[in-house]
Amino acid sequence: MQFSGRKKKQISSSQSDLYDHCLQFYGQPPLDNISLIEFETFAVERLKLLKTVENLGVSYVKTTDQYIKKLEAEFSSLNFPFRAELDDRKVPGGTSEYEKRRKDHISHFILRLAYCQTEDLRRWFIQQEMDLFRYRFGILPSKHKTEFLNKNNLKYETVSAEEKKNLKDKLINSSYGLSGITLEEYEFYRVPFQDALDLVRTRKVYLLAGSAYIPQHEIITIVLNDYRTRLSKALAMTARSLPAVQSDERLQPLLSHLSHAYVGQDYSIQKNVGKISLEQIDSLSGKSFPLCMRHLHKALRENHHLRHGGRMQYGLFLKGIGLTLEQAMQFWRSEFVKGKVDADKMTARSLPAVQSDERLQPLLSHLSHAYVGQDYSIQKNVGKISLEQIDSLSGKSFPLCMRHLHKALRENHHLRHGGRMQYGLFLKGIGLTLEQAMQFWRSEFVKGKVDADKFDKAYAYSIRHMFGKEGKRTDYTPYSCMKVILSNPPSQGDYHGCPFRHSDPELLKQKLQSYKIAPSGINQILELVKGMHYQLACQKYFELTHSVEDAGFSLNHPNQYFTESQKLLGGGQGIKKEVEMSQKSQENPPSASRPSQANPIQAQEEMGDLDSFFQDE
Repeated sequence: MQFSGRKKKQISSSQSDLYDHCLQFYGQPPLDNISLIEFETFAVERLKLLKTVENLGVSYVKTTDQYIKKLEAEFSSLNFPFRAELDDRKVPGGTSEYEKRRKDHISHFILRLAYCQTEDLRRWFIQQEMDLFRYRFGILPSKHKTEFLNKNNLKYETVSAEEKKNLKDKLINSSYGLSGITLEEYEFYRVPFQDALDLVRTRKVYLLAGSAYIPQHEIITIVLNDYRTRLSKALAMTARSLPAVQSDERLQPLLSHLSHAYVGQDYSIQKNVGKISLEQIDSLSGKSFPLCMRHLHKALRENHHLRHGGRMQYGLFLKGIGLTLEQAMQFWRSEFVKGKVDADKMTARSLPAVQSDERLQPLLSHLSHAYVGQDYSIQKNVGKISLEQIDSLSGKSFPLCMRHLHKALRENHHLRHGGRMQYGLFLKGIGLTLEQAMQFWRSEFVKGKVDADKFDKAYAYSIRHMFGKEGKRTDYTPYSCMKVILSNPPSQGDYHGCPFRHSDPELLKQKLQSYKIAPSGINQILELVKGMHYQLACQKYFELTHSVEDAGFSLNHPNQYFTESQKLLGGGQGIKKEVEMSQKSQENPPSASRPSQANPIQAQEEMGDLDSFFQDE
């Protein structure tokens, strides 16, 4: 089926052949071009028709006049075909019979796509289509019934008048509701008995020489059996080809929704807003509420509480009958505070209603752990830190989480994804360039079980990705303390996370002892950890490792820890001097003619001053 354009106005000969009868077995799929709007409209209107068929079948006997009259009215209102003759004349302000048959044909195949997905859906669809077919076949004149049978290769032989006369008594005795007078008016069909097993089982037909003599009003049983078989096979075939259809992103949401779509009146449009007072609800619940809502109202009045499912069901019902938001808030608050819920708790109870606003939900979810400090995604010190400095800096200016990751990387020559992200973004934040980061990670990984080729294939992409050079080109920001603490806790074999939050207290104590922290300081840190003050514990670690009584800042980011450490250590002059001097000593070995020390002023100029590298701008 194609969906790109509008249908052709001219009726082709092949389409005329397809729609030359008001009833069909839907053996040939439609080939028309239809718009998505028409696709959805046809599907919803046929679904309305099938829902009506289901409801009427439950409320009335399917062959009664009342059933037929109500179903005919639904056919007329939804513009589905029920006339036997085909023409292309439009009723003033209405739809031609040809267009109705075309709609009937296309809509059937659309619902096949929606209802072929599970056994329960297929069973429901087959049952309603069969009831619909039974009604439509039953109202056809005898001539058109015979035409339908011949058109669909159900060429059951019509019993001649002479043979009916010869078998008159036997046909009357075997067929319900026939007499000698009515026998003359009835058509009989000679059918192989195996095609009429249901009728044979209930002894409704006369058998002779392997053939069943079926009266005209019973032939529908055979036709329905044939239709059920065809439709069941067609649904199974449709289910196999469904993935190809669902790959079309225009159709997939429609088809997924149709099988459980509500096709009745839209009650989300509040026609009676503010016309019902809170004082009326008790009275209305006894007079006009359905049993489900009457039950919920009674439970609310007795218990002064309903769980989430009840609040949603009853709350939306009350909204639909006309309660305003202000009335609803007053109604629920007044009832809940009679129980165990105070007014403040009611705010939390009403939060789901606020979160349903897609504008507010992401903002509210993010606020509770939002980082509102300095933006460390802006690299102020790009390229000003060399790879040779990292080992020294990790012991002096890295927070414990990053020091832990660095040590694990040096020992194991590998970090899992969580560790690479946390440590890699931190290194990016302190000033490593993409080229430096690639060199740093590659040189470490190839010392382990990863060769250079595997590194380029499996790991290089993620490093370029965190620098915003791949994928969505997002320039990722280093993780804040809250993100490290609250998201992605480490599992066995992981080294990321916050040591104060995720480490066992005894292991944390051993780690702090290995870093020469005084016992009194360790006890202070462990007390803060016990009280779940993880950032304060890290700040105390900063004070103890830098020998200061008060850090003078509130710690909320690992990169902030590094920056404050560099400020406190005088801009890292000793670190850079140590590295550069070691490089110079390798390039130019000392000789007897050269002074053992360079001019201090000259050395300072050559080595530069890192103090400005870590100043806030």
